[in-house]
Amino acid sequence: MPYWVSTIILIIAIYSAISIALYYLQDYMLFKPEKLPKDFLFDYENQETKEYNLETRDGAIINGLRFFPKGKSKGVVLYLKGNSKSIKGWGKFAVDFTRHGYNVLMVDYRGFGKSTGKRSQKAIKRDLQLVYNKIKEQTTEDRIILYGRSLGSGFAAKLASLNDPKMLILDAPYYSLTKVTARYAPFMPLSLLIKYPLPTYKWLKYVKCPIHIIHGTHDKLIPYKTSVKLAQIQPKLTKLHSVIGGGHKDLNNFESYHNMLDEILNSQPKTIDLETTSINVIHSSKKAKKKA
Repeated sequence: MPYWVSTIILIIAIYSAISIALYYLQDYMLFKPEKLPKDFLFDYENQETKEYNLETRDGAIINGLRFFPKGKSKGVVLYLKGNSKSIKGWGKFAVDFTRHGYNVLMVDYRGFGKSTGKRSQKAIKRDLQLVYNKIKEQTTEDRIILYGRSLGSGFAAKLASLNDPKMLILDAPYYSLTKVTARYAPFMPLSLLIKYPLPTYKWLKYVKCPIHIIHGTHDKLIPYKTSVKLAQIQPKLTKLHSVIGGGHKDLNNFESYHNMLDEILNSQPKTIDLETTSINVIHSSKKAKKKA
């Protein structure tokens, strides 16, 4: 057998082996869960909470935690977290919404925290719709806000596309998870291999509520330009909020982030009479004629 033929066969074999490994090991590479014992007790200083366990149709248990505001509730924020650890650690961010008078519901995806069940994109979408339906039993949709952080942004966009919440807030969202992973394996056929494509850009096309996108300009994991592209999908419904200097995991450390949340959660949208603006003013492209 010629040397070049054996070399090509070897390259194909190695490429195939890597592809197979990526397919079967991607759950371990994408998700960084923290598992909690069933008897673990959640405890947060100055936060009133209540734990929930929701059984799915395939027998899985989705564990969630509700945070209560002080005083009368304005509604519910369904907070879909990132891909690491559990709601044990993510619970500290609930205060950013309870301080504004909102209940906050956080849930752990399958395999995270106390949640059980075999994980898949389809199963997680189905679980979250079940959670959303349970919230609708307690309140109306015009009081439900979907907040998706990083990994959760895609699932939040999907939920918003199928329902009619008050608003959708995406924090450090990705265009699609396939695009994110392609940065680290540019020569692999990820469109065929990845089991969690999470095409946020497709789902945003069907969202009917106001969309707010928050992104740090120095995000190294999911570049800021991703949110610029996402904001262009439904520009009339979308507002992009830029955290200058913000990275992927530190937006809560910026005062501007909290000012943005205050504006998003508490400000009433105003209708502008465009006829009173310069929207129709056309800049002349002709050079001014020189005086004789």
